[in-house]
Amino acid sequence: MSYSEGSIRKMLPKNYFRKHVAHDIFVATTNFKWLVPKMDEFVYNDGSIKDLMSLTGTLPVNFNDATYNIPVCLWLEDSYPQTPPLCYIRPTQDMMVVRGNYTSSNGEVELPYLEDWKNGECDLVSLLQVMQVAFGDCPPVCMQPPAEPGHSSCRLQCQRQAEVLSREDGSSYLSLPRDDVSDAGPSSHAGPEAVSPIVAPVPEAVRCSTGSPFC
Repeated sequence: MSYSEGSIRKMLPKNYFRKHVAHDIFVATTNFKWLVPKMDEFVYNDGSIKDLMSLTGTLPVNFNDATYNIPVCLWLEDSYPQTPPLCYIRPTQDMMVVRGNYTSSNGEVELPYLEDWKNGECDLVSLLQVMQVAFGDCPPVCMQPPAEPGHSSCRLQCQRQAEVLSREDGSSYLSLPRDDVSDAGPSSHAGPEAVSPIVAPVPEAVRCSTGSPFC
């Protein structure tokens, strides 16, 4: 489903910079078609809850010559674009979050681009492009392969080379060092849909050539 700038603006509460935010979201969804704008509840660390505009879906990322679709959610506070979005990985039930250079154990995305955010110079499209590059260098999630006796089920550590392993059915998954795994996604931040995140359909053009379950 495509969203017009006008329809996005109607979703936004009056306390937002509605014209600017609607334009930024429209451009982002035009360039990244598997992200969906919606108002949803965000739970802060202190337990407070607030309705925020979000962009939820999958972000195509190139890793080891294959394209993986990483489930993400970007939350825009009413102070946006003066403040950066709050960005999280939203793993599906068969995924685990990688704690690495760009992702915390609860799935929060941590990038210099966000830390150095400047109103008028930074925007959603540029942020998503930076996320693609960062996640291509250090994948933020991996699949949870079945555990085998005497072996770790999935290893996760960005400092080591990730492996693309194959299951008996021919599908593939990423395997990295175990110590940096968190199987609990950003449930304290992602509202009621954290356990069952929105994952947009994936077009044939961006499916993994390896048949990876990320896609």
